[in-house]
Amino acid sequence: MLVVLGFLMVATFMYLIMSKRATPVVGLILIPVAFALIAGAGTDIGDMIVDGVESLAPTAALLFFAIVFFGIMIDVGLFDPLVRLILRLVRDDPARLVIGTAVLAMVVSLDGDGSTTFIITTSALLPLYLKLKVSPVVLTVVAGLANATMNIIPWGGPTVRAASALGLSPSEVFVPMIPSLVGLVVVLGFAAHLGFVERRRLGKLTWKPDLMPLGAGPSGVGTTIGKDTDEAGEVGQLAAGLDPDRPTLRPRLLPFNAILTVALLVVLGLDILPIPVLFMIAAGIALAVNFPRVVDQSAAIARHSSSIVSVVAMVFAAAVLTGVFQGTGMVESMALWLTGVVPDSLGPFLAVITGLLSIPMTFFMTNDAFYFGVLPVLAETAAQYGIEPVEMARASITGQPVHMQSPLVPAILLLVTLAGVPLADHHRKVLWRAGVVSVVMLVVGVVLGQIPFG
Repeated sequence: MLVVLGFLMVATFMYLIMSKRATPVVGLILIPVAFALIAGAGTDIGDMIVDGVESLAPTAALLFFAIVFFGIMIDVGLFDPLVRLILRLVRDDPARLVIGTAVLAMVVSLDGDGSTTFIITTSALLPLYLKLKVSPVVLTVVAGLANATMNIIPWGGPTVRAASALGLSPSEVFVPMIPSLVGLVVVLGFAAHLGFVERRRLGKLTWKPDLMPLGAGPSGVGTTIGKDTDEAGEVGQLAAGLDPDRPTLRPRLLPFNAILTVALLVVLGLDILPIPVLFMIAAGIALAVNFPRVVDQSAAIARHSSSIVSVVAMVFAAAVLTGVFQGTGMVESMALWLTGVVPDSLGPFLAVITGLLSIPMTFFMTNDAFYFGVLPVLAETAAQYGIEPVEMARASITGQPVHMQSPLVPAILLLVTLAGVPLADHHRKVLWRAGVVSVVMLVVGVVLGQIPFG
């Protein structure tokens, strides 16, 4: 019964979200509660939800202070030069803009933190999407795919989990799978296609040399549109950029803010302190140095409060779903059922099957639940057919492009919130593309012999 209820709960949630009959927050709270009561949880549902909230509280803290920190860095002008460079390269071409989004997201994703990637990408490029009338859904799809494909790097999370669950070294899992990062080429292909579609829909836009802001986001980012400056078609002054007069700019503190940000990313990669703690400390330093006055510190936080409230609310709502999944035993029952339905004749193909199963399973459950709950069971079964644990671990990480689009992943909730895109619209365009990227990564691993096939 738990297996049926588990799949039915997920299907109900996805239907209501995709059909826009419920917001993610409402769906993540009420649907699990209803199914927990059907499963006979009774008053124990309170403990289940509290356990879920406790498990995601560090994530909520991370997102809170990450938004504050990078919001401040955007306010004070740290990323202005990068944004201006991107805008100069993009110029008037929607196709270049979309491809540039993919490249920027890939580069920033090297820090292993999806939230950081999405904050920087949306802050830098969303205003230009809006001014050029390119669909923000394209931004979320391309940025989401780029970050998700990069998520197999050892410090990204899943590779470490897979290695830890099976007693392996992360390098044993990741290094042979580096060629599977050819999935990034597929992402660039999708980005190019989406960009060309937008170009055909909108036509080529031109820039005017005179600056005339069309609006700005909460951090003061604005763009302008104009025309070429001569008959040869050479563009003179690029009329796009950031508001140079916004009162939050701190040009004299640019070196300090750059050093603080680099130090944060370096320490984050070294894994010296928990990531939420790092962002708490960094946000506190950034606030104190850039805005010494208490009233300015309060205003700095308030400028980004809408993003903070939206994202943190969805994180705690997602805690209800994860708490019910774990507390009722649905996750364990679903995992055992899935492993039990695989016939013995398919045993030699368990590595590939694991890769295919990782696509839907990591979408419907957390990485912790999959890698520490499901993968060891699959690996134990695969060992009977001569498949090494490291081969199972490699196969298991190929589903990450789909996993990262899950509503259980706080970073993707942050992305769609910052971009103002309904989660349903994002899923309609991204899920099948993410599935293609996952399959390509799996196929490359099989072809190169890193994942056994039979």
